[in-house]
Amino acid sequence: MKLNSAQLERTLGQFEARAIPDDHPLIPQLNDLFGEHTFFLDSHGLNIVEAAGTATQSAQVVNLANWSDDNRAGLELHEPETTDVVITLGFKH
Repeated sequence: MKLNSAQLERTLGQFEARAIPDDHPLIPQLNDLFGEHTFFLDSHGLNIVEAAGTATQSAQVVNLANWSDDNRAGLELHEPETTDVVITLGFKH
């Protein structure tokens, strides 16, 4: 899911990661592979958040790729893996 600025701020307050900026040269390729999302890098690798259920009040972190080495110089793609990290995005009004 593509996060708005408020959702992004809430996510980064609950999930230790860096958001990849929308203007980063890799974003078009990531969007081709995984669809329109806000992408995050953390200590495990490349992640997105997906709405938990039909409401967008919470989302679950999904890992898409792991770091290929200890230097975090490359990523190895794998089947998406749902993590146990749940983000509270806020309430729909």
